[in-house]
Parts: sequence; structure tokens; C-alpha cells
Amino acid sequence: MAAVTPSFTTGTVTSHTESTTTVTETINQTDMQTGWTYTVTGTNINIPTNPALGMEYTQIDPTAAFQFSESYMGPGVSRITLIERTTTNTSVTDSMSVFTQ
Repeated sequence: MAAVTPSFTTGTVTSHTESTTTVTETINQTDMQTGWTYTVTGTNINIPTNPALGMEYTQIDPTAAFQFSESYMGPGVSRITLIERTTTNTSVTDSMSVFTQ
């Protein structure tokens, strides 16, 4: 078998590669409440130990300032959260190989 002799003395090979990846994510969360909640808060308000929806509340001192808050939440959807995001990644690779004899 005869030896192979290359016909070049030097050379270079260059390479340039780019790739882009795009990822789109959607997060959709629905919170459900299966029962009901009733909350009463306030200052200078007479709140009984077992408050109930539709109950009448009275001021402790009618001549003083007061705050009152009443909230009722029945069964059903309590919150919907929707998050959409897109992430793009770009990768660039440059390489060079040098050949000599």
C-alpha cells in the first residue's frame, strides 16, 4: 500500500453556527372556594361572638368615630391568575481549525 501525501501545506477551516430557541409558557390558575366565609371587623363596633350575614351591628360609643367592614364570599371562583411569558435564547458558536503539515 502506498503512502498518501497531502497536497497542501497549511489550511484553515472556520465555522459559524447560530441557533435561536423561543419558549412560550402559559400558566392559568383558577382558585375555587367550596364553602362560604363571612368576616366582620371594625373599631367602636359591638360585634357578637358569632356574627352572621344580615345581622345588625351597633356602635359602642355613638359620639366617637368608628370603622366597619363586612365581607361575604360564597362558593365559586375566588381568583383567576393568568401568566404568559416568552423566553428567547440565542446561541452563537464560532470556531477555527488550523492545519499544518
